[in-house]
Amino acid sequence: MTLAIDGGTPVRTDPWPSWPPPMDDAQRALVTAVLDSGRWGATQGGRACSDLVAAFARRSGVEHGVAVGNATLGLFAALRGLGVGPGDEVIVPAYTFVATATAVLLAGATPVVVDVDATDLHLSAPAVQAAITPRTAALVPVHLAGSPADMDPLNAIAARHGLAVVEDAAQAHGATYRDRPVGGLGDAGVYSFQSSKAMTAGEGGLIVCRDGEVHEAVWSVCNVGRTLDGAWYGHPRVGWNLRLTEIQAALLLPWLDRLDDEIDRRNTFAAAVARELPAAWASVVPQPPGTTRDSRHLLMLRVHVPFDRPFLLAAMAAEGVPLDGGYPPLGTMPALTEAGARTEPCPSAEAAARDVLWVRQAMLMDDPAGAAHIAEALAKVLASMPEPGSG
Repeated sequence: MTLAIDGGTPVRTDPWPSWPPPMDDAQRALVTAVLDSGRWGATQGGRACSDLVAAFARRSGVEHGVAVGNATLGLFAALRGLGVGPGDEVIVPAYTFVATATAVLLAGATPVVVDVDATDLHLSAPAVQAAITPRTAALVPVHLAGSPADMDPLNAIAARHGLAVVEDAAQAHGATYRDRPVGGLGDAGVYSFQSSKAMTAGEGGLIVCRDGEVHEAVWSVCNVGRTLDGAWYGHPRVGWNLRLTEIQAALLLPWLDRLDDEIDRRNTFAAAVARELPAAWASVVPQPPGTTRDSRHLLMLRVHVPFDRPFLLAAMAAEGVPLDGGYPPLGTMPALTEAGARTEPCPSAEAAARDVLWVRQAMLMDDPAGAAHIAEALAKVLASMPEPGSG
């Protein structure tokens, strides 16, 4: 069978769903109301930001939250609010978006890059334990691809060593671990509203935390050093203006009413892909232990046969089934190591960078019948794959 990249007929010619989807009526109504009010900033007396924060805190099983301009700033503010700064080390997983590490640098601390579990690709508890030094102050588990990290072993390590835990929940809106919502499992949790995420206002982020004193410290970091009950021009701490706008919050708040339905849709599609994949050639990366609800921001596929990675990605795109190559291991990024990041051996993350591909969120919103196109195109391309390095 001739591949589309060589002039053959593509497996799929219909477009995949777009992301983000168009505004729904509730979003349009609230955005219009905010625009008409003239109260566009978070400090002008509007309600959209405060209502969004309250709703997210409830969904995360905690009492407190702070809306911020993006999740990178959210991770930075959470770390600073928890007392992390220069001289400290923060453990992060090797297989994650670079911002998990650069937020640590922004806080003045040193990222320590450790390996992930070989099976589920989430932060490895044994790797965390092995990397702890007297300088270790915090760890940042990432709920990768919308799957919750296995938090109980990580929290146990943190408790033994007196470490703060900041959950990077950027991809995991609505996910649960042992029937508990992510975000509220550590000292702070950070969500993203960047344009690719399950809820988006183009950019944005939100920090949730269960402890009132931590909340006040994080709020101060995000509000130019003010205190919750202090004077407008009183700045007893060093802080920054990291706030979300009312317009962004108006896009996000109504989304919570449809989030669970969208998660269900993605899980249905992911299950269909798992059934359709040619098992000898590829499989879905399994969920970590304790997963009770996976928000399925991404579907990660592990290829079991040797393949030429650039060729496969180009050939799949030509078949009308574009896949994403995923993350390079953080420890391979010169910018991070030159900035002082410490890297432990990460063979599992290196294997993931070779063998794992992603199905993006927009594709997961398709009718489940579309799962057959992914499986068919992958089988077609892998069956015609040139030997790695042969070209």
